[in-house]
Amino acid sequence: MLSEEVPSDSRQARQIVRRQLIAETVIAEGQIRIEDLTERFGISLMTAHRDVDELVSRGIFTKTRGIVSAAPTNLIESSDVYRATRQAKEKRAIAATAMRYVEPGQAIFLDDSTTVQQMVPLIPSKVPLTAITNSLVLMNELKGIRDLTVLGLGGRLHNWCNAFMGPTTTAEIRQLRADTAFISMSAITDDIVFHQSPEMVETKRAMVESAARRILLMDHTKFGRRALHRFAALSEFDVVIVDEDTDIADLSRLRAAGVTVVVADGRPD
Repeated sequence: MLSEEVPSDSRQARQIVRRQLIAETVIAEGQIRIEDLTERFGISLMTAHRDVDELVSRGIFTKTRGIVSAAPTNLIESSDVYRATRQAKEKRAIAATAMRYVEPGQAIFLDDSTTVQQMVPLIPSKVPLTAITNSLVLMNELKGIRDLTVLGLGGRLHNWCNAFMGPTTTAEIRQLRADTAFISMSAITDDIVFHQSPEMVETKRAMVESAARRILLMDHTKFGRRALHRFAALSEFDVVIVDEDTDIADLSRLRAAGVTVVVADGRPD
């Protein structure tokens, strides 16, 4: 079993990783008994129930009579627990490239995406900055950075993505004017960006409309995927950053259409 006699920050890190792995397991298998989770992850029944209850509260699982089941696919794929473990290497490369568009003294919008989250470790190299975000995760990660002003956007907190969204959030965004908005979304179909959540679309749309420059961060798995709600055409962004595994046909088509596409090379800055 996981030891309880570890520093609190280490225990929290283990908890986050464990819950991500539990989410992966249930998503892959569809449903599983809680008792099986205790055996598979070497944890107590109490810990298993606590982890599962947290994921249930986020809308990722349902729990009935000791059986844990995955929620509908579109909600799972939008959740930060699910997204955090996807294409991590590609996201780091894209984030490093995105930081080349940040200059000291700027104000930047950072959305709640796990790709944009990968920019956080690199931000100290570009301070002083003002970072504006609706992500509760980013607020907590950014607050300890010296010479960084963090503007946290309020509103209704959505547990499934750990982010604030809704009319209050968009109203706050529209009162601001930033230099650059860094955005990532769920899907690209017919060279148009989509997302499963209409609230997410409206929040991120407010960000790009309130920024002088719009930069989209998308790994190769987003091409050809489908989501319900339209956000924007790729041509509406000043820069689209993708990873090295993006299909050459997609790159050629976009560049021929006048879209500025930058391929992240994975080089750390």
